[in-house]
Amino acid sequence: MILLQIQNISFGDKSWHPASSLDLKSRNAGLKKRLLVCMSVQQASRSKVAVSPLGLEDAKEPPLNTYKPKEPYTATIVSVERLVGPNAPGETCHVVIDHGGNVPYWEGQSYGVIPPGENPKKPGAPHNVRLYSIASTRYGDSFDGKTASLCIRRAVYYDPETGKEDPSKSGVCSNFLCNSKPGDKVQITGPSGKIMLLPEDDPNATHIMIATGTGVAPFRGYLRRMFMEAVPTYKFGGLAWLFLGVANTDSLLYDDEFAKYLQDYPDHFRYDKALSREQKNKSGGKMYVQDKIEEYSDEIFKLLDDGAHIYFCGLKGMMPGIQDTLKKVAEQRGEKWDEKLSQLKKKKQWHVEVY
Repeated sequence: MILLQIQNISFGDKSWHPASSLDLKSRNAGLKKRLLVCMSVQQASRSKVAVSPLGLEDAKEPPLNTYKPKEPYTATIVSVERLVGPNAPGETCHVVIDHGGNVPYWEGQSYGVIPPGENPKKPGAPHNVRLYSIASTRYGDSFDGKTASLCIRRAVYYDPETGKEDPSKSGVCSNFLCNSKPGDKVQITGPSGKIMLLPEDDPNATHIMIATGTGVAPFRGYLRRMFMEAVPTYKFGGLAWLFLGVANTDSLLYDDEFAKYLQDYPDHFRYDKALSREQKNKSGGKMYVQDKIEEYSDEIFKLLDDGAHIYFCGLKGMMPGIQDTLKKVAEQRGEKWDEKLSQLKKKKQWHVEVY
């Protein structure tokens, strides 16, 4: 037996702590505790985190719209951390929200956020709800069922003539969240959504996840449930295959977590990145997720034929290129894409959430 230290897992230059050390006071004071655990090397590399309350597994149906826009829940910001490196275009933040266990959700669902202030189009009325995919499992990043995490890209507008940022046209909600401080209050609604729920009836199923940018949020939740958490009723033994498209290496989101799963579960996890500003596709152009899909198209189509689920999440502009690629590949295989897509939808293998 060897004495090992389980280190904090980091997002680039940021880190999250094991549940036992996620104490807000000590975290804000910059103290980092470490768990000392005595176990074999093999066990240490693949140890999972205990979660609670396990009663969150009992519900047969997902919670839906527990809190509505007219009566939102007042939650509290736990932390806001920059996820991307200095050379990433724009800023993406990981925002942890404390809901006190009062707004439970399932992986793949979304929260609504109502930013403070009044709606400029309806003076006296609150802002409209903005929906964000939840980037954590139902147990949250502190594994106690009391928090939810959001992956937020700060929306900014640059004047095309001057090239300067125009703060008056910045995204109200994304900037509110990225500028928040621990202890700030936030109005949330939901949870909402059933399209992206992780089907768990077959723990040995194949899940192909295709994300651009912050669209990786629900997949982070899936993967933590599959590979990080010790959930007695869900022991994943299938294949999870993540395709993530971002601009460059500095723009990768949760890369350290995904790399750890790849190291610990090489037979159950695959991870392919499309870095549009650093990689070239086979035609010499920028590498996008659809190019990676084309690269592995034979495998992907065989997996779909065998019942794999395929998920898409990100900006809606990602879908036309992906659909064109899938159609081209289908035709090369002597199949009609429209018929194949219809079958995938009928069998509930096709899951899309774009914004």
